[in-house]
Amino acid sequence: MGSFSAWHWLIVLVVVLLFFGKGKIPELMGDLAHGIRAFKKGVEDEKDDTSLS
Repeated sequence: MGSFSAWHWLIVLVVVLLFFGKGKIPELMGDLAHGIRAFKKGVEDEKDDTSLS
């Protein structure tokens, strides 16, 4: 149960590319980034609302 070698990561990368395809990964990363930004904005709005009380 040690750390993964470079070969393990290469195999994982190949499987991910085969599963999602080359064009789908950037789209997924963009959606993930959009979700993170929306979450951060929601947290900031929540802080602003509670500080006004």
